Amino acid sequence: MRSTLIMTAAVACLALGACSNKTQNDAAAAGDHAAAAADKAGDATVSAAHDAAANTSAAVNTAAADTSAAAAKAGRKADAAADAAARQK
Repeated sequence: MRSTLIMTAAVACLALGACSNKTQNDAAAAGDHAAAAADKAGDATVSAAHDAAANTSAAVNTAAADTSAAAAKAGRKADAAADAAARQK
């Protein structure tokens, strides 16, 4: 009876040790998956930031071109008004 109890305790210890190794392996794999997910999230963030910067740059360039065109048009209208005023005198 005593040897059966000792044998059972030894088997239980070995089983717990085997479970511990499996748990450690599973935890390590979960850590690896989490690290890979974080890397992918970082890459997606960098890509989104790059796209946002490119879109902002394009919007600024368009706004600058539109402002320049509006200023040129206003200048032409001012010249035409000045010419008309000069002819009236």
